Amino acid sequence: QVQLVESGGGLVQPGGSLRLSCVASGMIFRLYAMNWYRQAPGKERELVAVISSGGSTNYRDSLKGRFTISRDNAKNTVYLQMNSLKPEDTAVYYCNTKLGMADYWGKGTLVTVSS
Repeated sequence: QVQLVESGGGLVQPGGSLRLSCVASGMIFRLYAMNWYRQAPGKERELVAVISSGGSTNYRDSLKGRFTISRDNAKNTVYLQMNSLKPEDTAVYYCNTKLGMADYWGKGTLVTVSS
């Protein structure tokens, strides 16, 4: 059974940084692309960043230059480094992967950007 467990969220001041982690189990991690999504209060879930099995990355246009996705296949972990955080980045951040027709999600980690 695939499990994704996010961590690293919390309260941060505007302009601050956080690094989110997502540990995967029950899958051959190195073979699959990994995604980060987020859902702000009252809004739809949106794709934040993608990293392929080979390490290629792609980002939501509005986040380019502030967010960096990376992976450590030895640790079955995908990261999201978030810099220069803004109040509008406040959301629950979810780790996601797709294995064939199956879509797997973590429970999310809350990021709150506020002074």
